Amino acid sequence: MVIVRPIETADIDALMTIAEASGHGFTSLPLNRDLLERKIKRSEASFSAEVAGPHDEGYLMVLEDTETGEVVGTSGIEAAVGLVDAFYHYRLGTEVYHSEKLSVRNEVETLTMCHDYTGAAELCTLFLKKDYRHSGNGRLLSKHRFLFMAQHPHRFGERVIAEMRGVSDDQGQSPFFDWLQKHFFTIDFPYADYLSGMGEKSFMAELMPRNPIYTCLLPTEAQQVIGRVHPNTRPALKLLEAEGLRCRGYVDIFDAGPTVECLLGDIASVRNSDNYQVVIVDALPEEGVKLLAANDKTQDYRAAQVTVHSEAQDGVVYITHKQAAALKVQQGDTLRLLLS
Repeated sequence: MVIVRPIETADIDALMTIAEASGHGFTSLPLNRDLLERKIKRSEASFSAEVAGPHDEGYLMVLEDTETGEVVGTSGIEAAVGLVDAFYHYRLGTEVYHSEKLSVRNEVETLTMCHDYTGAAELCTLFLKKDYRHSGNGRLLSKHRFLFMAQHPHRFGERVIAEMRGVSDDQGQSPFFDWLQKHFFTIDFPYADYLSGMGEKSFMAELMPRNPIYTCLLPTEAQQVIGRVHPNTRPALKLLEAEGLRCRGYVDIFDAGPTVECLLGDIASVRNSDNYQVVIVDALPEEGVKLLAANDKTQDYRAAQVTVHSEAQDGVVYITHKQAAALKVQQGDTLRLLLS
């Protein structure tokens, strides 16, 4: 069985392994042990904090194989981005040049650096080891976050976003960043991405173009990747789009990957999940309905796929002692359920 739980200090070696496996463009997990240790401590503090509203909390969870104890994936949520460090995006826009006298009209696409997503909650740090990309594990690792947010909405910004990894090659070179590097940065994409993940963001304001960029002036290779995702990111994007998240014209300032968004209350899994009272039984029929289940706790948060004998009805769900132990619930406790 695999379960989702909050990350712990003892997971640092596993997190380092995942950071290495995630490769270039995975900004939220830079390959730096000290920083990852700080991320774990911040997450532990966030899960234990009593909050009246979202601020600088970050919730990092791991997927654990309970048979082996191995950590096989990660997923996270930022409560509200940009309240402490600046949170940059490019906003796609259009400028119109029109001369009635000459009967000439041209529309030119622009990229303007902005902070429009300040205060939004962010879905981040989604990674699953290749050997576990089956049996609905990726779906659990991504969608459980919506159950956690639905249960604790006061902890998160009203708007929810996810930055999707943009196009880059196996060496970590981005066609979009190549143009920025040539004219503005003189540092390569992996290093710029690493600095960003380390929280060293002052160079962005210092070196990024200060005026809107006319995309028609970019090399063709750079134009073609604006708003496109890395091939490995397509399944994650498809899942988020099914939840109702859409790109509203914002892209990453380094690789031009799209950012998708939705109001928290409009996310499909938030709307379609509900709380049920737990009834623990000795056994269930072998045939049943598979659900995503998450308890209503914070520090002892757990989520998993569970099979029950029928769809939960009348506000009650029947689970076994083993399932209850994995989800850290007792008789009469609450589980939030979503048909998986």
